[in-house]
Order: sequence, then structure tokens, then C-alpha cells
Amino acid sequence: MTSPPPGPSGSATLRGALPRATTRGTGLLVAAVALLTIGFWYGYPELAVLGTAAVTAAVIAVAHTVWQPRLRVARVADPDRVPRGDPSTVTLTVTNTSRLRSATLVADDQCGSRTVPVPVLRLRPRRETTATYQVPTDRRGVVPIGPLRVTRRDPLGLAAMTRTQGGTAQVWVYPRIHPLSAVPAGVVRSMDGRLDRVPHGSITFDSLREYVVGDELRRVHWRTTARVGELMVREHLDTSLPRIVVLLDDRAASHPDPETFESACEAAASVVAAAVREDLAITLHLASGRAAGTGGRAITGSRDFLDLLAEATLHSGVELGTAARRLRQQRLGDTLVYLTGPAGREDLGVVGALRGAYPSVVVGVFGAAEPTKAAGGLVVLDAADGAEFAAQWDGVRA
Repeated sequence: MTSPPPGPSGSATLRGALPRATTRGTGLLVAAVALLTIGFWYGYPELAVLGTAAVTAAVIAVAHTVWQPRLRVARVADPDRVPRGDPSTVTLTVTNTSRLRSATLVADDQCGSRTVPVPVLRLRPRRETTATYQVPTDRRGVVPIGPLRVTRRDPLGLAAMTRTQGGTAQVWVYPRIHPLSAVPAGVVRSMDGRLDRVPHGSITFDSLREYVVGDELRRVHWRTTARVGELMVREHLDTSLPRIVVLLDDRAASHPDPETFESACEAAASVVAAAVREDLAITLHLASGRAAGTGGRAITGSRDFLDLLAEATLHSGVELGTAARRLRQQRLGDTLVYLTGPAGREDLGVVGALRGAYPSVVVGVFGAAEPTKAAGGLVVLDAADGAEFAAQWDGVRA
């Protein structure tokens, strides 16, 4: 995928500053002032000539650095969305669009917190150079890439001028996903629900079976009965379609160790992936207010959810009660999954109060030193990381 505007064409945006003197250039200017002062004050024309020559060299150096070759910068991140730890490669193409002059520049591209050198040496007119490098994906988050910083110096090294060219791009590093084999059972009847709630019902046809004493005659399938010679009745099931709501606690006070928040993000991503696999409706809410979801509709992809998880950061001054009131009023589902850190256990009462709106509430606590006491009908899973949460999740039966 290509970088954001200026787009795949790579048309460059040019932003610059005034030329700056290097250490050598500053020394030359100081020497020039001294030579001119002594030469004119004490009548030494030779020193005045040297001072004038030094000033002339400085002026020429500034004029040299002000001129910049016309460059076109194109940047492609492939892929621009990647799970944590997987490779992502940036391909940067710099084209000299000048007609006559070659470009010899010092250039570097910004990739997150590190600087990547880009060779732009003796780049002839209408020619291009390409540089590739790896994006650091060892941490979840959004990695900003660019813009390209281009520095031009004069041959004597007296002045330099740095400008930025080209647009920027971003790489979303998703949290790790741990497979979940189980999904919650819902409590709302659905004509095409995915999970069996009661063995004998009246909504969805399941199969035919032989008649047993006590079966209602209105369920007899007479056409099959005539064909096989025995009474056959319809077997029906009442089915349920779970609607899952994930509440991710992104309060800094709940996660004294930021690693517990990373584990909570992995757990949230795992629940989302399981819902996508089973074609279930799910919404993801952050305690700070951002959300992604489909309400009562099933989802067909997890990109919006994973983008939100990649962009999630810890916030100060956020109250869980605000998010709880919002979920109580909207009643977005029947199963609430609350993911928090060790300090978030102090607010389990706020989450437990949501059982009136959400009959099934599962709490995931990460990094707690001692087991969490379950109260108010909550299902509590204590886990050290996302992998342990997945194992405990599959061990819970609705």
C-alpha cells in the first residue's frame, strides 16, 4: 500500500529554513571580522584583503546551499498493517527531476524514533535512487515514517541548509492474536443463531428423528413417514446469537506496568478475531471514549478494531464510571468482556453493576500478584499475558 498524500505519485512538498553556518563557517566569519578590523584600523591592506576574501567565500557558500535540486520522493510501506513482530519494509524512491545539474546531498528518513540514512550522491538528472529498510515492529503502536530530510552543504563546508521533502506514511503494528476456540453463548433468540442454547425448542429446524411417546403430532413429517414407513418428527432447536462488547481499560492508573496494557490489547485482539471467525456482532470500547464496532450486525473484517488497538495509549484522568454509564444506556450486547490491569480491580464494583444490562460479564485481569476475588456473578480470569488469557478463556464454559 502506498503512503498517504501526496500519494503514490510521490510529488514532493518542500519546507525549508534559512541556511546555517557550520563550525568551520562560524570560525571563518569571526576571523574575517578580525582581519577587516585590524586591516582598516591599523592600515594593513593585506589583512583587509584576506578578510574580504573570507567574507566573499561565506557569501558564495550561502548562495550554494540555497539552491536545491528538484526531487520527487515516493514512499511505499509493504505491508502498512502488520502483527507485532512480523516484518514490514519501506521502499523509498528519490528522483532528481532537474534537467541539468546532478544532486549530491546528505539525506535521511525518519522511521519512528530512529533515523535511516538515504544515499543521494551524484544523482544525475532524470535518474532515481532507491533505498529499502525495515520498520521496527517489536512494539505495538503506529510507527510514523518520514518526511525525508535533505541537507545541502557547500564544497568548503562553511554552510548547510536542511529541508524536508515528500510526504509521510504510517505503519500500524497490531497486537499479537492468540487463537480462541470458544465464543460466549448469547441469550437473545435468533432465527439463524450460531450456538445452541436449549436442546428442544420451536424456532430453527435441525433434523428428523423417530417418534417417541409424548411428541406432538403436529411435528410429524408425514412425507418422510410415508417414505420410510415409520413416524418421523421434526427436531427443532432454540438458538442464540451472542452480541459481544469488549471494554478495554486504557487508564494509566490501572496499569502501573505498561506491559499489562500490552497483554490486555492482545486479549482484546484475540476476542475480536474469534468474533470475526464466527461471524458474530462485536463492539470494542476504550475507557477513554473511542470505539469501533457494528452494533447488532455481524462483522466481516477486523481492520477497524485492530487499527483502534494499535492506536490505543494509556490516558490519565479518565473515569471508568463514564464508560460504564455509556454502556448501560446503549445496551450494545449480552456479553461484556472487561480487560484491565492489577490496579483496575478496585473498580470491579462499577463493572459488576452492569450485569443488569449485560447478563454475562467476563473480567480479564493482567499482572495481578494474587488471585482476584470474583464477586457479583462475574467470571474473572487472572492472567500474566495474552497467551495465558486465551488458555483460561477456552477453559470457561458458558
